[in-house]
Formats: sequence, C-alpha cells, structure tokens
Amino acid sequence: MDRREFLARLGALAAGAGAGLLLGRPGMAFAEASGSPDIAAVKGSDIAAMLDAALKPMGGIGRYVKKGAVVALKPNIGWDQSPETSANTNPALVSALVKRCLDAGARKVVVFDHSCDEEKASYRNSMIEKYARDAGAAIAPAAAKGYYQSVTIAGAKTIRNALVHEAIVEADVFINVPVLKNHGGAGMTCAMKNLMGIVWDRGTFHSQGLDSCIADICLFRKPDLNIVDAYQVMLSGGPRGTASSRYQASRLLLASADPVAVDAACAKVLGKLPADFRYIGMGVDRRIGRSDIDALRIERITL
Repeated sequence: MDRREFLARLGALAAGAGAGLLLGRPGMAFAEASGSPDIAAVKGSDIAAMLDAALKPMGGIGRYVKKGAVVALKPNIGWDQSPETSANTNPALVSALVKRCLDAGARKVVVFDHSCDEEKASYRNSMIEKYARDAGAAIAPAAAKGYYQSVTIAGAKTIRNALVHEAIVEADVFINVPVLKNHGGAGMTCAMKNLMGIVWDRGTFHSQGLDSCIADICLFRKPDLNIVDAYQVMLSGGPRGTASSRYQASRLLLASADPVAVDAACAKVLGKLPADFRYIGMGVDRRIGRSDIDALRIERITL
C-alpha cells in the first residue's frame, strides 16, 4: 500500500471523540501566553504539513538541531507490521523529520529501534527503513548487544544501570518519534514508553516493574523533542495489533519537549486521564515533566 492509499483509507474513518477532548474548537488554545507552548497539537491530513505546523510555534526545528549536529531519531519500529496497522510510527512522518533535520544543517541523522519482532523484517515491512534512507538518514542496527553502552541512571528508583544504544549515548540531539496506541501491559504506549526501545534488555522492564522502569529510563536522557504520531490510533490489541484491533482516526500530531506532558495529553486523546497510567505519575514524581494538563500551554492548530 502506498502513502496516498494509506492516507485515503485513514481519511475514510470517522474522527474519534478522543481527539475532540484534546483539540476542542479550531483555533482554541488552553492558555494564552508568550513564548513557545508546552505542546503543539495539530489536526490535519498531510503528515509533512502537520509536522511543519507543529514545529513552528515550538521555535522551528532549528531550535533543536544546530548545524553540524548528529541527530538520533527514535521512531517505533518494534513490529513486523505494515504501515496501515499503525503498530509502528508512520514512515512518512519519519521521512519528513529526517529532511527537516538535514535542512537545518544536521551532519548526520541516525534512525533506529530495538525491535521486538525480527529486526530486518520490522525495519523493512514498517517501510521506515526505506523512507528514512531515501530522505538521507543512516539506518542503525540494534539487534546485537555490542551496539549498546553501559550507563548509570541518576535518580532511578528501579533500574540504576542499563545498556543503552550507542546512537543515543553519542548523539548531539535526541528526537523521540513514537506512535500513540494501546498497550496490553502499560495501557498506553507513547513518548515515555518509546524509550524502552533504546535499551538492550527489554525483559528487565517487565520483570522489575514496567511502569517504574519506563519512568527511570527517561532520567538517563530526556528527549530534546518528542513528535507523536497520533494520526490513526490503535485502541485495542496493542502493541502489535491483531486482525480485530479497533482504531480511531484522530488525525493528530503532537510536539513537545516534555515527554510526560505529551503523554498526559495523549491520554486525553484515548479518552482517559493521565492518572489512568501509573508511569505518567512516576514521571512527575521523578521531575521528568508535568501532567497538569489544565495548566499547560497547548497550542491547537487545525489545517
């Protein structure tokens, strides 16, 4: 399925009520304030245009990516699934973001994920490898322990040491590009949980307490920017998706420097509250970010 057919299929779905909970009336903002918003939330139909609209009030990609920078771009490439399942990040979003980083003067953009399914199949069938490479990115493997470096996580409550992918350790800029969807263990996977794909021993998260480990890994290196793909949201059967998975055509893209805040907003997209997800509260307790949606500056944009 090509991108045009993919977007046409998504457009045929009715927009879900969860998106309305976040966006409200077109042009409406949660708070009027000078400076960059805490979150930019864009509703539209063209992924590249939505990305540009989200980046503009955040200060543009140049605020985060300087000339000569090495950028680690971490989408969700966890699953050997095609784009229309929304199990992985939309490849068109990855492509657009790679191009924006290079246009800003990045020396190199590295795209990777520690896939749950077989890596080569996940990279290929998600279409992210092709889209990212065609846009000018380097594709980094992550399926061998040798690609990871031992780090200490200051302030962690559960995992004080971890093996983290070298792309994250060595990059000048870390951009997190998750897909919003249902998750059978954590309830939701979005910005914070997407960092589970930067570690080698994913099983440790499940054996030692998933929610606490999700919060802990965010302490090692908080993303400089989080761009959330919430265009077509998997509501059930996540994280991999099943033949009976239900979907909501939210047609949203969210941008924020705060992974806790953007996860709190995405809880609303799912029709839930931030308090429904334990790791969001743990992120607040660890002072990673904020979840008080009503006090955040959220710029809502409808294209």
